[in-house]
Amino acid sequence: MMVILSIFSLAAIPMMMTIILLHGLVKRVNLYDAFVEGAADGFKTAVKIMPYLIAIFIAIGLMRKSGAMDFLTQLMTKPMTFIGIPAEVLPLAIIRPISGSGALAVLQDIVNQYGPDSFVGRVASTMMGSAETIFYTMAVYFGAIGVKYSRHTVTAALISHFAAIIASVVICRMIFL
Repeated sequence: MMVILSIFSLAAIPMMMTIILLHGLVKRVNLYDAFVEGAADGFKTAVKIMPYLIAIFIAIGLMRKSGAMDFLTQLMTKPMTFIGIPAEVLPLAIIRPISGSGALAVLQDIVNQYGPDSFVGRVASTMMGSAETIFYTMAVYFGAIGVKYSRHTVTAALISHFAAIIASVVICRMIFL
């Protein structure tokens, strides 16, 4: 079974590219022109969302350098421990909605300190895969189409993030303890 999965994972991208090229040929699409037009649109989108990305990166830097992350972690430790969330994963739970690369760095610290097979390491890894970089994603997608008022998006996304945190702990307790 592992050999089949390994072969499939190695062949997935070349197969996808072949299917796309064959589909374009069957539909008689000028593939080169379509690619160039898509690349130009992608560049325009990148320029359009740049201010939103800069704002997010500045906010992340301020949060790290100002000590706000440590303050939030200390503030949330007792309530989260009370409901069963390990205090060691709180920095990951805080940074994950803001920064994917920051969350990877926090996850690496957790895994290095506690080990990948520890309960904390497993919860952190599950949490990393279960949650989204909410504010980065909103900046990219809403910035690309010019949404100024996000209405209930942040509230709904933060509720889903909290649900992902709780689900990570519950599932890891059910499987690994």
